[in-house]
Amino acid sequence: MKIGLIGYGQMGKAVEAAAIRRGHNVTIRIDENNLADFNEENLLKADVILEFTGPHSAFNNIMGILKAGVPVVSGSTGWLDKFDEVRKCCLDNNGAFFYASNFSLGVNILFALNRNLAKIMTNYPGYSPRIEEIHHIRKKDSPSGTALVIAEDIIRNHDQFDGWSAELVPPHGKIPVTSIREGEVTGTHEIRYVSTDDVLSVRHEAFSRNGLAVGAVLAAEFLNGKRGIFGMNDLLGIG
Repeated sequence: MKIGLIGYGQMGKAVEAAAIRRGHNVTIRIDENNLADFNEENLLKADVILEFTGPHSAFNNIMGILKAGVPVVSGSTGWLDKFDEVRKCCLDNNGAFFYASNFSLGVNILFALNRNLAKIMTNYPGYSPRIEEIHHIRKKDSPSGTALVIAEDIIRNHDQFDGWSAELVPPHGKIPVTSIREGEVTGTHEIRYVSTDDVLSVRHEAFSRNGLAVGAVLAAEFLNGKRGIFGMNDLLGIG
């Protein structure tokens, strides 16, 4: 399969290495140093394009790729307020779009555990949920997209909460989300339910970007030849 990369930072390079290990060819690489290469002629050199950039460029990148008629896998965060526009563009162009805030297989299992745990804990109001995420100092969005997915899934499945807050002591009905940026931490996410008597904790810690990169390449393989909107639940068969 011919793969294109939009965004060629550390994550883009990790995706490239994973793609090559799985027998694919990387045909285009575009980042801030060669933006003029982002054109339909070059985009069409790929069967699937993987887009890992930042909040300010992701939306325009995704829209441009979809309008060129090329399937796109994106892991960029911080732009999801425009997701409905991307959905419409994809469907209007009979395209294919795969989005995940985190491509780690372990994190997506964590998401499933989090949803089920929130349903259970809604019956135990003595426990209050808290979310903590830790990433490297270069990560631009805060909280992470993964932490926001965790928070939103708790909100949807727990009757006592209707939002989240970055405050250590949040307003009533809001889940506290703490973001820490330190060193070269790849990514750690923890959900804690705290009572006066004990703490129930579910935690995922990534050791490197390799798990994310492999998941992204698996998503590209899954998307190739399909039409529509997809995510990690589709790839993993998680209900």
